[in-house]
Amino acid sequence: MYKITIIDSFSAAHYLRDYDGKCENLHGHNWKIHAHVSGTVLDKAGMLIDFGVVKKALKKILLLLDHKNLNEEVEFFKKENPSSENIARFLFEKLEELINSENYQVQGITVYETDTSYCTYTKD
Repeated sequence: MYKITIIDSFSAAHYLRDYDGKCENLHGHNWKIHAHVSGTVLDKAGMLIDFGVVKKALKKILLLLDHKNLNEEVEFFKKENPSSENIARFLFEKLEELINSENYQVQGITVYETDTSYCTYTKD
């Protein structure tokens, strides 16, 4: 099994609904994202998938979130709470739509809310 990881980031504001604490108020984060893609078959060039393909796809998705109020400006988060967990699932599903193939799949998305707090979403 091969696994590649692309790291990127975005900045946005959010607030947590149904939460009793300071995060119920509008605040922002500089989220760091790790996108993990895995598979067992390499192409003729000896690559699972070109890093550039994953970088471009992830960047396209992050532009939907960057410098936005997630609760108010991103349709998905008008219904789903913009927690790190739901952000990870959102990114996973969007990236899966763009790059999955029979030779490689999105394995997981890790969302760092801070340098010491993160969550990872996988399908299994």
